[in-house]
Amino acid sequence: MSAGCMRWVLSHAVRAVCGVSPGSRAPAPWLLERSDRSNTLAASWSRSPFSTAVDGTELTPAPKGKKHNPKVNAQISNVGHKIPQRHVELMSKEGENLGTMHRADVIKILQEQGLKLVLLNGNTDPPVYQLMSGKQIHQEQLKVREQKKAKPDQVQLKELSLSSGITSNDLTTKLKQAEIWLEKKNHVKVTVRVGRGQSAVDLDKTLEQMVEQVETSVSFVSAPQIIREGRAATCIFRQASAKEVAQRNKKSAAPPPSAAAGSMSAQSDTSPVGTTDTTEGAAQQ
Repeated sequence: MSAGCMRWVLSHAVRAVCGVSPGSRAPAPWLLERSDRSNTLAASWSRSPFSTAVDGTELTPAPKGKKHNPKVNAQISNVGHKIPQRHVELMSKEGENLGTMHRADVIKILQEQGLKLVLLNGNTDPPVYQLMSGKQIHQEQLKVREQKKAKPDQVQLKELSLSSGITSNDLTTKLKQAEIWLEKKNHVKVTVRVGRGQSAVDLDKTLEQMVEQVETSVSFVSAPQIIREGRAATCIFRQASAKEVAQRNKKSAAPPPSAAAGSMSAQSDTSPVGTTDTTEGAAQQ
């Protein structure tokens, strides 16, 4: 009984000193040790370089910016009042440099003069803008379109490889493919090699005869020539221009020189006979 009473007195005395109510129980020592360890780990983790918390504040992810597209400013267009930069370099309607201005001042000028704002160069610092009217923007857009049309398209070189012993059906198929390439303004390179069991004789003439079977009017960029020590022939041709076609039609419509010379000689032969006849008739009279 004495030992039990002493234990009860000591427990109540400890609770009174620690401020614990008599109805509650103190936590076990091992729980207190674990809580201290967890607090220490949390504090060390917040100070580590892998921690995302700084000074007790959470970091919010940075907003994703729009990717810069180099083709955005490729065309002349009205920017309006949406000027992303704070300071810009402004050009007047006549092309005079007005200096660097704040975007609020630029918007005020737009409202007062009733003009539009066009971005000329966004790669400089500050970017360059120009004041334009609607008519000026339309004219600039037309200029850009004309410049794009004036740029010559890149000519591609297409190649065909044939055998001197090719059949007529296969040759027709190959030439149709060449006609499709010619319609797309491409150049066509044809190479004829010696077939099996055939002699390498007049390959350049054979190649020229094959090209003549193309229904589209063509002109040689490179005339047929012998290559590979006489074992092959090659040439490059393109679609004939309208001027070349007109010249060919004019030459084909003109009479050959031999026929013209024959007609002139016939006229010269007949004309003296007529004169002698007339002189004889006059003498008889």
